[in-house]
Amino acid sequence: MTDPRGAPVAHAEPPPSSARALLGTAAALLALTAVTVAASRLDLGAANGAVALAIAAVKVALVAAVFMRLRGGPVLHAGVLLAALLFLALFVSVVVFDGRQVLPEVREAAAARAAGRAPGR
Repeated sequence: MTDPRGAPVAHAEPPPSSARALLGTAAALLALTAVTVAASRLDLGAANGAVALAIAAVKVALVAAVFMRLRGGPVLHAGVLLAALLFLALFVSVVVFDGRQVLPEVREAAAARAAGRAPGR
């Protein structure tokens, strides 16, 4: 790439990943997919969601580090990704905490509907 005067522009782009790294990452992602399927067939109770999210987080980290070339790339890119993940965590926590507050009311209304009476009476 060149600037308007035709001079080459230096990029802070990391070097391309080797074929070995790409194939190793692909194999790891396939293995983690198998682990996800196996974990979904286990009855872990309330921990099912947490286990699935933990496996998904590892897969996201692999994809970001290798395929998006965040490992060895500019620090700004990693910072933007971290900020996005923090906002995602904030939004998810708001939904979870709001759901815990509203859930008893929803269950009460559903029980009242099932019993054939108006909710709240």
